[in-house]
Order: sequence, then structure tokens, then C-alpha cells
Amino acid sequence: MASSNRGQGGIQQLLAAEQEAQRIVNAAKNEKLARLKQAKEEAEKEIAEYRAQLEREFQKKVSDSSGDSGANVKRLEQETDAKIHHLKTEAARISDDVVSMLLKYVTTVKN
Repeated sequence: MASSNRGQGGIQQLLAAEQEAQRIVNAAKNEKLARLKQAKEEAEKEIAEYRAQLEREFQKKVSDSSGDSGANVKRLEQETDAKIHHLKTEAARISDDVVSMLLKYVTTVKN
């Protein structure tokens, strides 16, 4: 009977060791899942911060360029008005000469 008790004790030890191993494996799995969840949350937080930073930069560029756009439009309008004024002045200055030249060529008869 002594060997039977010793065999029974060995089986109990094996069962206890198996249960302990299963507990360790389960604890490791749970720890791994918790670390994965934490890593995912940290990554999502970093992504949100990066997205917000890009959005701020984009909005700044839009506001900067729209401000420049208004200034550019005003500058182009001023340049265009100045060119139109210059063309009108030049046309008025030489219009008499052009009319005289055209009349001379239209009224001159060549053989």
C-alpha cells in the first residue's frame, strides 16, 4: 500500500503542477492582452494628437494663404487699373497721329 500512496501522491503533485502551469499560462495571456490593449490605446492617443496637429497646421496654412490671396487680388487689381490707365493715356496721346496716318493712306492714290 505504501507504493500506492506514493503513486497517488505523485499524481496529485502532477495535477497540482498542471494546474499551476495553467494558472501561469492564463496569467501570461491576460497580461499580454492588457499590454496589447494599453499599446492600442496609446497608439490611438498618439494618432489623435498627430491628426490634431496636422489639422492645426492645415488651418493655419489656409488662413495664411487666404489672407495672402486677398492681398494678391487687391495688388493685381491695382496693377490692372494702372495698366488700363497707361493704355488709355497712350491711346489718347497718339490717336490724332494714328487718325492722320490712316487718312493719309486711305486718301492717297497710287498708280
